[in-house]
Amino acid sequence: MRSRMTYDKHEIKEIIDKCDACFLAMVDPEGMPYVLPFNFGYEDGTIYLHSDQKGKKMDVLKNNPNVCVAFSTDHKLFFRHETVACSYGMDYRSVLAYGKVVFIEDYDEKVKVMNIIMRKYAGKEFPFNAPAVNNVAVYRVEISKIEGKVSGS
Repeated sequence: MRSRMTYDKHEIKEIIDKCDACFLAMVDPEGMPYVLPFNFGYEDGTIYLHSDQKGKKMDVLKNNPNVCVAFSTDHKLFFRHETVACSYGMDYRSVLAYGKVVFIEDYDEKVKVMNIIMRKYAGKEFPFNAPAVNNVAVYRVEISKIEGKVSGS
């Protein structure tokens, strides 16, 4: 089966929700691509991320907030002819989201976002102490374009 593009919000959300991680693509000041895996939260059409407040990724994002976030799931190898290498392929479902990173500074909003992320991975919310909240960078991706791709059944 050929791949197809999807722009359906429900299908895109289903793909994103099934992913364990996303990959944040940035461009460093020298124009080189820089891609890192992230835990994430996704709610109401917004991607939420968190990380250490220092390091290369923070320097890159503060210099250039334009990003692309990649999600991919449901990978399944197939072949049409077992002895023909070029007949092998991969079924998958993926999403690319383009946008800008916006840093969240408000304490209560940071706690809300951290719990969006925790609900995804732990299935529940947590209390957070002030040092934990104050010493983490929390940000959202304001999406300007999002598209999905489905390859296979």
